[in-house]
Amino acid sequence: MIFQPRMQNRIEGFSVIGGLRRRYWNGITADLWEVECAAYAGGHYVARDPRLFILLDQRGRGRPVVKLSPKSRGAPQDSNQSPISYIPADMDLWLDIADVQYVRHLDIHFDADILGRRLMEDINPKKLKDPQLLFSDQRVMALAGLIAAEISNPEPLHDLYGDGLALALVIDVLKMVKVPPRRRGTLAVAQLRRATDFITENCMRNIRLQELADLTGLSPSHFSHSFKASTGIAPHDWQMNARLERAKALLASDVYPLTEVAAETGFSDQAHFTKVFRKHVGTTPARWRKARQQ
Repeated sequence: MIFQPRMQNRIEGFSVIGGLRRRYWNGITADLWEVECAAYAGGHYVARDPRLFILLDQRGRGRPVVKLSPKSRGAPQDSNQSPISYIPADMDLWLDIADVQYVRHLDIHFDADILGRRLMEDINPKKLKDPQLLFSDQRVMALAGLIAAEISNPEPLHDLYGDGLALALVIDVLKMVKVPPRRRGTLAVAQLRRATDFITENCMRNIRLQELADLTGLSPSHFSHSFKASTGIAPHDWQMNARLERAKALLASDVYPLTEVAAETGFSDQAHFTKVFRKHVGTTPARWRKARQQ
């Protein structure tokens, strides 16, 4: 899936060497930049998605200074001592560069929702929101070097190669540990939540089993078995319960006649609605409504 990063910046003093080199992977965009810097260069940056900035190389007596506000002192970035920064979504960042002639850096933007679906677990929101500025990590730098080399490669390797490197880098920086094993045959928490939320939102129409399976990355038969192992009921019954909850809300309002409640909740007619309601709730819609009024 091609992910287009959403970035705003106001910059000056940079001349790009050789143009932007960019690669798209599944939910990840990686940009490799080589720039020459004027006597002063810098600017303001803000992105709508989380990103990693990794300084690979620099030349000159000075050091880029990273700041959280235009008037703060900031801290210097060095390609050996402090090359890596993780910047959460919507976080403003300013950069001042003096006495630096050349900079080579890697920008990695990612869609947290797509990566969460790929990993079958939502990324911890706290980790996504906590910035990590100006740190060093040998393993991350090794991965960054391999990613930069792949972006520069005139004959790129299979997409899974760069994708795997970039995904590993994000996992490493965010310290995403392995989740505890779940009961055999059940869905992961994130998988179950995606499925039940989707059913609730779309319960008024016919939901195909394939749609739910696609949400969780499973085959239809595997999903159906795991859903029932997790909830105790089949996906169809879960959807029917969601429709009946909508019906109860309409019945409780005491405004709609039974024929309209049946139509509004997707039943072919009042007789069908009454039959299904009695089967699942244990009484008819009319008696349920009357009991609520007493």
